Amino acid sequence: MSNPPDTAAAPAEPIPECPHCQKPMPLCICESVTPIENRLSLLILQHPQEQDRALGTARRLARHFADATVRVGLSWPSLSKALGRPVENASHWAVLYLGSARAADLEAEGEIVALNRKGEVAENQRAMLARLEGVVLLDGTWSQAKALWWRNPWMLKCQRVILNPAHPSRYGRLRREPRSDGLSTIEAAATILAGLERRPDIADTLHASFERLLTRYREVQAEMPELAPKPAPKGRRRDFRRRKRA
Repeated sequence: MSNPPDTAAAPAEPIPECPHCQKPMPLCICESVTPIENRLSLLILQHPQEQDRALGTARRLARHFADATVRVGLSWPSLSKALGRPVENASHWAVLYLGSARAADLEAEGEIVALNRKGEVAENQRAMLARLEGVVLLDGTWSQAKALWWRNPWMLKCQRVILNPAHPSRYGRLRREPRSDGLSTIEAAATILAGLERRPDIADTLHASFERLLTRYREVQAEMPELAPKPAPKGRRRDFRRRKRA
């Protein structure tokens, strides 16, 4: 008597990733990256639990710039250790961290706002922003960015900045941001680097790059739903509300 045929489905083959942007290959658009020469150094600190491979922008952002570094982790002893090279004066670096601060509530002007240690709008905005040599971006959810901020006390030596963007994130319905000033990492870089270097071409290039990423995602989303980002943890909004009341 012959054995019944094996009807168990074979496990799905894993989708290969691009070694550069680390996205699933159907979503990779690395061939369209436009190089940008930047005066300000860029350091992107990514929380190790940031798992949005489909819509994340940190590594694509870094590929655009000649001077950009991505580090994955929770804490580093200093800015120099995180960057991988000596930094003479951490106060000449900006850290973009919104926290509970809102530019609208602070009645701040301009798209880039420097804050003092009390979380208030700092005096001499133009002079403080003009001296900057580099920018640190925190890549992750709101609660993950908060963890990176508190786990790295050396950030208090840097110049904290927030953004007052003229337009909401281009993510739209693909990813809901809990605040109107919440932007993707690549959009935040477009705002801050274009503004500080006074180069609108940086914003134009990065926004176009982000639009290409979103277009590719929409093209493959229907055919490959497994590439859709996972739902945000249930605690994400609760964390945000607690920070808002603080």
